[in-house]
Amino acid sequence: MAVVLAAVAFLMTLTGGFVAMRVRDRRHLVLGLAGGLILGIAAFDLVPESLETYPSGPLGVPAPMIGFAAGFLLLHVIEQAAAIHRAHEGEYAPHEHRHAAAPGKGGRAGLLTAGALVGHSFIDGLSIGLGFQAGTEVGVFVALAVIAHDFADGFNTFTAASLHRADRRPAIVLLFADALAPIAGALATLLFSVPKPVLGTYLGFFAGVLLYLAASEILPEAHSRHPRVLTLCVTLAGVLAVLVIIGVAG
Repeated sequence: MAVVLAAVAFLMTLTGGFVAMRVRDRRHLVLGLAGGLILGIAAFDLVPESLETYPSGPLGVPAPMIGFAAGFLLLHVIEQAAAIHRAHEGEYAPHEHRHAAAPGKGGRAGLLTAGALVGHSFIDGLSIGLGFQAGTEVGVFVALAVIAHDFADGFNTFTAASLHRADRRPAIVLLFADALAPIAGALATLLFSVPKPVLGTYLGFFAGVLLYLAASEILPEAHSRHPRVLTLCVTLAGVLAVLVIIGVAG
């Protein structure tokens, strides 16, 4: 049953990616929406779920929140060490995207974002399988929550992987990897189980990774060349959409 529901998540992820492919002429709006969806997923799904899984930790701080800070800082260190990300301070006055001429650097950050989303989708599959290990009702509830936001995962994966890139083939490959990841995760739980403290800490870590990537790459790119009011509106719409989906699924 867990694998069957993971297959539904596979279809939902592909649907989100194919929608992203069709709206490239409104790239700034796609990026703004993607940033809002990522923020919503981190704030309304990953962090609360991680705290429920592992509410206590060292020094009185929940372990998932330590993972959250570690994920955010790790991505910052990686980008600085690899010179992936160029600072955006100079863009704010003229409202021009000065590093757009160096697609390789921003593109690597986008691929890193998509790779992180694939990892999240694998954890989604693990969550479905572990939910069914706890009971059929729990498993179905977890699966519905995963399916509800996998459209956003597919949308974000394709959008992030195609950032600064004319060649869409890497984005398509990562989209299919993201779609297959929940099935792989569900199958993995047939072989072993993941301790809840480890899963909770990882979810917090992943939320920190997503927040950094949305704030440092996707949203600055969305606002770099276009009028910001409409882009801001679609970003807020993305956040609210996730809030509604999580509320309905809950």
